[in-house]
Amino acid sequence: MLIWGAFIVMIILFLALDLGVFNKRDHVISTREASRWTALWVTVAMSFSGVVHLLFTNGMIENPTGLTPDGATIKYITGYLIELSLSVDNVFVIAVIFSAFSIPPKYQHRVLFWGILGAIICRAVMILFGVALINKVDWIIYVFGVFLLYTAYKMLRSLETKFNPRKSFVFKQIKKYIPLTHSIHGRDFIIKRMGITAATPLLVALIIIELTDVMFALDSIPAILAITADPFLVFSSNIMAILGLRSMYFLVSRMLAKFRFINYSLAVILGFVGFKMLTSHYIAIPEWASLTLIIAALMGGISISILIPDEYNL
Repeated sequence: MLIWGAFIVMIILFLALDLGVFNKRDHVISTREASRWTALWVTVAMSFSGVVHLLFTNGMIENPTGLTPDGATIKYITGYLIELSLSVDNVFVIAVIFSAFSIPPKYQHRVLFWGILGAIICRAVMILFGVALINKVDWIIYVFGVFLLYTAYKMLRSLETKFNPRKSFVFKQIKKYIPLTHSIHGRDFIIKRMGITAATPLLVALIIIELTDVMFALDSIPAILAITADPFLVFSSNIMAILGLRSMYFLVSRMLAKFRFINYSLAVILGFVGFKMLTSHYIAIPEWASLTLIIAALMGGISISILIPDEYNL
């Protein structure tokens, strides 16, 4: 429990420094700044693999699945890359939500900060539940596998559909139960006018982002459970990927048109981990092979997006 507590304290410290020190003043995040932060978060996450190796080498953390230090390190890196790659899909949706509610770039980091904080809490609960379920109910791995294959298929089928937050079920429910104001009031999420408390577009965007992340977590958490059922590796790799989501959004959202084939890569990754879950009791796929395929799928989607001109986009 000491290691878990230290990890959570580290995450809280990162978040406090982010909003309270480095981004205390609301400002537009430039591409250069987003690049630096993205590189920093990726470096921190990859460096943490050394901590994982040390913890498992010295037996400083519970090891319920009997992993070797090298095995735990590879599983952490693979899980992190899966979560990071699936986060790209979040970026597309977040960009649409911000556009639909006309959230000024100046306040987008603030909305994402609280969205990430809520996502960490929500995913922690889902991870603990998912790990407990997969360790106690052996056949549930097949359910997760089928679900991931279906998600990959649905992702391929829905590549041409447009997501409109203002027509979503969530927004309709928000309008039904919460008074709304359609104008931006600085950095405020809630305002009070003439005795009425109303939600600003910032709060509406935050709520939709939070609930959308829950839907994405239903894909990403089973995906990482295909790699390992070790609770610490699942939690740490997932949270490390989420921490870098904000800076990645400001970097990638400005290049969405260039990465128009990346969703095919994500569908391949989801399909692979679904297949891995369904065959886990019969075929032992080495972790290096999983890691290689994930990297190849991502690089392939990015390369094809760059090499194939827009007029050939299918």
